Amino acid sequence: MPTTPAAHRPVPESALSAAESAISSPTVALPPGLPYAGRAAGLVGSVIDSSTSLLHKQQHDIVRLAMGSPAAEAVPAAILAGIAETQLARPDSYDYAATEGDPPLHAALLDVLRGTSDETTADRLTVTAGGMQGLDLFCKLFVDPGDLVVVESPTYTNGSATALSYGAQVLEVPVDDNGMDVDALEALVAAAGRLPKAIYTIPTFQNPSGATLSLERRHRLLELARRWGAMVLDDDPYGLLRFDGDPLPTLRELGGGDPLVFSVRTFSKIVAPGLRVGWVDTAPELQPLLISAKQAMDTCTNLPAQRLVTGFLTGGHLTDHLVTQRAEYRRRKEAMHAALTEHFGGIAHWTDPDGGFFLWVTLDNGVDAADLFEVALAEGVAYIPGSAFSPSGRFRDALRLCFASTPPDRIHEGVARLRRAVDLQTKG
Repeated sequence: MPTTPAAHRPVPESALSAAESAISSPTVALPPGLPYAGRAAGLVGSVIDSSTSLLHKQQHDIVRLAMGSPAAEAVPAAILAGIAETQLARPDSYDYAATEGDPPLHAALLDVLRGTSDETTADRLTVTAGGMQGLDLFCKLFVDPGDLVVVESPTYTNGSATALSYGAQVLEVPVDDNGMDVDALEALVAAAGRLPKAIYTIPTFQNPSGATLSLERRHRLLELARRWGAMVLDDDPYGLLRFDGDPLPTLRELGGGDPLVFSVRTFSKIVAPGLRVGWVDTAPELQPLLISAKQAMDTCTNLPAQRLVTGFLTGGHLTDHLVTQRAEYRRRKEAMHAALTEHFGGIAHWTDPDGGFFLWVTLDNGVDAADLFEVALAEGVAYIPGSAFSPSGRFRDALRLCFASTPPDRIHEGVARLRRAVDLQTKG
């Protein structure tokens, strides 16, 4: 793809309308005249997912730093195609699967996790349709309308939206370089005058900030959850993508099997998002409830996709794949740091994660990142505005950039285009 500067061009009015809608109107208006359930009015769309549809409609060259997905070249497509030739040639690969997961995948996953911080047992493991289904199952089992649910601020849009869709009232707790500010959490809960039903956290290479919850705070978070009787929704899709620093024990390990810890994992970030295969790790007594809840959703996770993942794991491909991806993501993060230093030194600051996909950039020159979005899109670069990561619309001076999905030369070009958009916005 060309890396020459994109000329500042007008984007068609229809595209601007879609862009404005995608970043500012996540709540869908209900068409009148139908007997909606009470929860329908609380459904919140995803700015992140909407950006995918928006970008597909663009006709000009865009450096896509928005969607948090592996690069196309990072997906082991050739290996998966080879697995498909054997695994998917069997007629039984297109049947219904056991709701808790196809037994060969269960066995393969248990083997891969053995000796890791997420080592588990079969009665704790339930296969899901990606991490998002794990979040939905959690809320389906534990969140009633009006319940207080703690979320990090900023946080993953779809996670907070899931809680809101079940009628939760969310309490935003700030994030710093060491993850969720657990001291602030305790103070904010005291000020709220009631205890949370659940605490939602992305403890490792957090989406969107890239921050990692420190070991001290992990212990403290579990201590508070036990004192309050609150569930901990441990969403950790990036933990295997550490490219610097020493790994920390997961909340799953530190919890020691505590039923208050509900862990969500996925293959979306480490293999391929389109497979829609993940798993949850919960107390064994919860598995029958999860099976019943999942049977009311989709009966079972897509069996052909489960068979592909099984072949990938049993073929011994995951270890080498992760080694390659960690090295590449370090290279891309460093490229993004260098580009930001060149083009945004003095007018912004940003995070420096040891793994994962994202940098969180805060503009120090008064530019509103949501207002900037359309100008940046016209200049040929896409990102997610910071306000998308707060249920109350905070962080209008910030934005999330994904370094994982874009090679270094395109990262440099995208950041240069973003700076041109900022300069146009400030002049305008």
